[in-house]
Amino acid sequence: MSPTALIVDDDTGFRRAAGRLLAARGFEVVAEAADAAQAKEAVRTHHPDCVLLDLHLPDGDGLSAARALAVLPGPAPRILVTSTEPPGFVAADLAALGIVGFVAKDHLATADLAALFGFSAA
Repeated sequence: MSPTALIVDDDTGFRRAAGRLLAARGFEVVAEAADAAQAKEAVRTHHPDCVLLDLHLPDGDGLSAARALAVLPGPAPRILVTSTEPPGFVAADLAALGIVGFVAKDHLATADLAALFGFSAA
């Protein structure tokens, strides 16, 4: 069974490209969201296994959104944050928020997404 994914980014073009990339890597994209509020609703509705989450959203930052997603009822999704800018934090900061890691948007196409999300190869 393929891991299910939610893509959260305010750029429609990026969501489409990331969706194609995730699908090509064996993920089932169950929803997309343009902001943190839509992301919360999508997690409540679809219960994705993982979330690709932009750090810069129109209604707040990705770290706050990750914190909000982690406390929703049900199993917490594995969250991988992304951005065009280098992050100003270290891995321990991410782990404390329940985030599995960071990948730069320009490295997304070459990244081992299954490994970054913590899924073993099938």
